[in-house]
Amino acid sequence: VQLQASGGGLVQPGGSLRLSCAASGLDSEYYAIAWFRQVPGKEREGLSCISLSGGRTYYAESAKGRFTVSRDNGKNTVYLQMNSLKPEDTAVYLCATDRMVGCTVVADAYDYWGQGTLVTVSS
Repeated sequence: VQLQASGGGLVQPGGSLRLSCAASGLDSEYYAIAWFRQVPGKEREGLSCISLSGGRTYYAESAKGRFTVSRDNGKNTVYLQMNSLKPEDTAVYLCATDRMVGCTVVADAYDYWGQGTLVTVSS
């Protein structure tokens, strides 16, 4: 199983970005993909997740209202649409996957991780 995250970059406060996480090597539809972010010196933060089979989603409080997770099963790709970005959203954003029913933003539940994509929110 491999994950490729992309879509990060520099954006002004209030702007938007859409991150992509392309998965390969999945052997069934019963996988979930989750988004996390990491800031140096801080714990990895779970943001949102989606189950590839039923499309069930979950959002952490920090992601509710501004972030939207979606999937394209035909491409085995999950997206994270981020709106109204703030400087405190600056981080490396990572996606992770594993076999499960439903989804979770608990990092220990995932064995497969992408390399991360840097999002910088600054004027």
